[in-house]
Amino acid sequence: MNRIKLVTVLVLCAMIICTSCNKEKEVESPFIKGLTISNYPKVDGSTSARALNQMIACKLLGIRYSWLPPQSLGVMGFEKEWEIEPEIKDIPKQYRDNFFSERVKTSQTHGAFMNLIDGNADIILTHRTISPDEKEHADTKRVTLIETSIALDAFVFIVNYSNPVKSLTVNQIQKIYTSKITNWSEVGGNNTNIYVFTRPRNSGSEEVFRTLVMNGLESDNFPESSGISTMGAVFNEVNTFPNGICYTFNNYKDMIVRVPDSYVPKIAINDVFPDENTVKNRTYPFISEVHVAIRSDLDRNSMAYKLYEWLQTENVNSILKECGFIPK
Repeated sequence: MNRIKLVTVLVLCAMIICTSCNKEKEVESPFIKGLTISNYPKVDGSTSARALNQMIACKLLGIRYSWLPPQSLGVMGFEKEWEIEPEIKDIPKQYRDNFFSERVKTSQTHGAFMNLIDGNADIILTHRTISPDEKEHADTKRVTLIETSIALDAFVFIVNYSNPVKSLTVNQIQKIYTSKITNWSEVGGNNTNIYVFTRPRNSGSEEVFRTLVMNGLESDNFPESSGISTMGAVFNEVNTFPNGICYTFNNYKDMIVRVPDSYVPKIAINDVFPDENTVKNRTYPFISEVHVAIRSDLDRNSMAYKLYEWLQTENVNSILKECGFIPK
């Protein structure tokens, strides 16, 4: 009996030793005291903030990374995105399969807000604040959010490379999207009908468009917009249709899909072209903001709240710039 007990103990010890050997020691973040890969918060966000979300995790946890170009241009040309590729060797073995799929997610803007409200995410990074539909859902859950702006970006309008129109006024944009202007010749372009593209309701760019650009005006319904479910698809449509127009975020165009202006150019608004200087000095009319949001009941001693606080410091500025954003 004693021999059986001894063998059992030896087997258990061996199992413990083997399990320990398979686990690598976690390293504490040099930026947030106590933060490790095992207690990293569940962070979700919009498509336009995917690279930022991933880069933040890499920087905080000492994981090397590189920008990974699309492996192909996709069926239509521009729906593939540049991504952050973490160095797999820098991630402890026990977390390699699921860390960047479970802790650092991209559920798109609406999905990220719903996950935050429902308790499936601790923090989200998005290009906008909560929408009326999401606010209604939060109210039913008795949840309130804290939303803090951490960076600036330009909300830009794109046209086909063959379009001679280089600038539109705010008023002209509003009239195009309310069908009061329907032909490019009315704004100095070719005598051809304007193909107006929009994004689905509750998408980040669509809600920013409605609040920032339309300023209370109701956009018309445009049948040509059906099927544009992803941000990348916008560039395909405008590139395909010489008389098309749509909108996007500057960082998404320049850093994520990296569509050159020779294919799909940005246009000026009120003769002000969107670039770093015109966003910084706020002379460009349509400036959007990148927000970090948490639930108001988040534990102030949690790693999630510590991350929320860290994202408001100057330490994050270099990451914001690398992702194409402008620190506030």
